[in-house]
Amino acid sequence: MLDSIQKQLLEEIADLHKMPEGAYNIRANSQMAARNTTSDIDIITKNDVSGIDVKIKDGTKNQSVHIPVVMDKSGITEMVYNDFFVGDDCDVTIIAGCGIHNPGEENSQHDGIHRFFIGKNSKLKYVEKHYGQGEGTGKRILNPVTEVYQKEGSYVEMEMVQIRGVDSTIRTTKAELDKDATLIVRERLMTHDKQTATSIYEVYLNGEGSSTDVISRSVAKDNSEQIFDAKIIGNNACKGHAECDAIIMDKAHVVAVPKLDACHVDAELIHEAAIGKIAGDQLIKLMSLGLTEEEAEEQIVNGFLK
Repeated sequence: MLDSIQKQLLEEIADLHKMPEGAYNIRANSQMAARNTTSDIDIITKNDVSGIDVKIKDGTKNQSVHIPVVMDKSGITEMVYNDFFVGDDCDVTIIAGCGIHNPGEENSQHDGIHRFFIGKNSKLKYVEKHYGQGEGTGKRILNPVTEVYQKEGSYVEMEMVQIRGVDSTIRTTKAELDKDATLIVRERLMTHDKQTATSIYEVYLNGEGSSTDVISRSVAKDNSEQIFDAKIIGNNACKGHAECDAIIMDKAHVVAVPKLDACHVDAELIHEAAIGKIAGDQLIKLMSLGLTEEEAEEQIVNGFLK
């Protein structure tokens, strides 16, 4: 059974107010808390390491898999290995994420490696949300590694969100795309206090007609630090685009690192980056409507991260 804090974390990271329909695997404090499979989606516990295999049959459509992780004890450190095998001609959604409530002095840390093997002409939407809270002095640390291997004609859309509460994170994403495969990434990130966040993307456009669009929107407050490092490698006739838009506030530090590697004459690769403070005229306009400066900043930040 999940306790009240774990249930609240599930609401934050997966919008779950009750057990979801379809397939799911819920992990709480390094243990499996609940699991359900369907005729089209199987979830199997690994024997050699901590983690699961999720196997989705060919032709599975309009189904979802929830695999959230919650932690509400101080001093837990874990590493999980999850593999997802999506068959050919599928259309599915996978909702992951990790929520940490740290009430104590020791650090709580969840690291994981997710590998996705996407079949021909399949479509996947992947949502990963990170969230931290708790009155303790121990840190809340998350270091996810995501690997995506896409076969011909597949389409993957990834929504990567971290809005508050995580003290330290290094998010690493690597993808390899075959012919006519597409990868779309939308990252939303906010840091405050002394938090640090590094996002690393490495996309290999190996097949003819493959494409990617990686866009990050972030806000850095107080003394926090963010690093956005995106590399796109064009090994065939392909199209790649990476973009970082960041708002910097207070004494924060933001770094955007563009890396484009064209290995084919017909590789079209673009990188854009913009880092700046909130425009003064935006604040004045909202304050003229009766908002305080702090309220106006919050409105602008919330709109920017939507």
